[in-house]
Amino acid sequence: MEEEFSYASTAELVEAASDFAYHSGFQSDSSAKDFLDRFPLPVIINALQTKADVPGLENDLVACLERIFRTRYGASLIPQYMPFVVGGLGADSQRVRCLACKTVSCLLENDTDVAVQLVQDYDLYPLMLNCLIDGDERVATASMDAIKNLAGSSKGMEIIFPANSNETTHLRNLVARCSSLGRVRILALLVKLFSISTAVASTIYNSNLLSLLETEVSNASDALVTLSVLELFYELAEIPHSTEFLSRTTLLQLLSSMISNASVESIIRSRAMTISGRLLSKENTYMFIDESSVKAVISAIDGRLGLLKSQDADECESALEALGQIGSSIQGAALLLSSAPPAARHVVDAAFVRQGHGRQLAALHALGNICGETRSENNILLNGDTEESLRRLIYETASKTSKLTPAGLIPSVLQQDSEIRVAGYRLITGLVARSWFLMEICSREEILSIVTDTYTETTKIGMEARHKCCQAIRKAFMSSKLSSDPALGGIAAKLHEAVQRGPYLAGKHSESQPAVMTAERF
Repeated sequence: MEEEFSYASTAELVEAASDFAYHSGFQSDSSAKDFLDRFPLPVIINALQTKADVPGLENDLVACLERIFRTRYGASLIPQYMPFVVGGLGADSQRVRCLACKTVSCLLENDTDVAVQLVQDYDLYPLMLNCLIDGDERVATASMDAIKNLAGSSKGMEIIFPANSNETTHLRNLVARCSSLGRVRILALLVKLFSISTAVASTIYNSNLLSLLETEVSNASDALVTLSVLELFYELAEIPHSTEFLSRTTLLQLLSSMISNASVESIIRSRAMTISGRLLSKENTYMFIDESSVKAVISAIDGRLGLLKSQDADECESALEALGQIGSSIQGAALLLSSAPPAARHVVDAAFVRQGHGRQLAALHALGNICGETRSENNILLNGDTEESLRRLIYETASKTSKLTPAGLIPSVLQQDSEIRVAGYRLITGLVARSWFLMEICSREEILSIVTDTYTETTKIGMEARHKCCQAIRKAFMSSKLSSDPALGGIAAKLHEAVQRGPYLAGKHSESQPAVMTAERF
């Protein structure tokens, strides 16, 4: 009889837990309290510990507890059940370990000071690190999130970054004794912590922990690990305050070396180029990174492009994209155009000499960046020498083709597919600030006909790029001497109409027309 009652109670608990866990609406404090009044936490925890073999029980109870602890009421109960959290972090079940990590996160999010003290009193941090290192993917992610929450207070930072470097939980010591997977996860944790604030980033840098990433990426024996760490460097490069700290490391030298090394796998070189471009595209790059380091990266990419020519399309595209990112800043564009020979020549050549769709697309976008399409209005134009270098590269490229002039090259770009046209609009938007290019545009009616045709584009991005291009041409035209030429009045009117109609209006307003039909005869 007792067994029957126990089974019935368990089935009732699982059904109720499933309903609570997968309820589509918001679960409030009152709904969590109502559930726990029916099934107190000790009952749920006992079932989880003793009846895990019941089909579906573990899944439903874990999902239910996750939602309960996410409520303020549920989180307030966690301190009373810390032994359960301790046991959960060391459980054999990956689902239970994941729940325990998420429970620590909920605890830290609701009462940081008390929570950090509990983490310390129950020695949870080493258990969380074990979950990070040897748990499955979900457990590792949940553990990482919990440790990031722990870093939200100064006391939590002291736990994660102990003053004594001999502590077993010191991240440097953990890396030294981990498997390759464990090392990558610890490095991923460092990146996540680095993103919190400049203060945390400074602690990581001052602890010399960024060198762990440099060491790992230098290890050429495992291409998968190298790629994983390069991805972490890419994430670092995305963090706004990263440039200041990464500029003090050997990262750029490492990336330049990878790009130049013909024995390195192409996919690794491509990723190194992408990271270099991302890092050097930031506005504050030249506040922290010296020009010689930037030149070294540009030289390495230039060398690879010179060797690749029409080979390895993916690596070529990565190289062109990287140069475009570097050229998005006015200092970077100047370096690309002033080197001897100018690295930008590869971009100009690939933009107008068809050697594959992806390569031309990457080059057109890169050239648009170099020409200033992404820069503020006051920073579009470069200094005299670099502007002359840009003009000469474009005219020289045109002269080697059947089109002969830039005005001849542009229609061949705008007559291609939508992706290429959008890149072409961006290029014109940047280039038209130069009087010589404006003259080229105005000399070719075909260009203006395509750009001002509201029927050309059918996608939102295409419509917006075309309209922005019209605005840029009109602004350059009205600011130039050409606007006073009566013979060019038609151009001014056409541009004005295109701008006024906006990006999305496909056609002029048309009056409804009566339909005239002949009578049917029988």
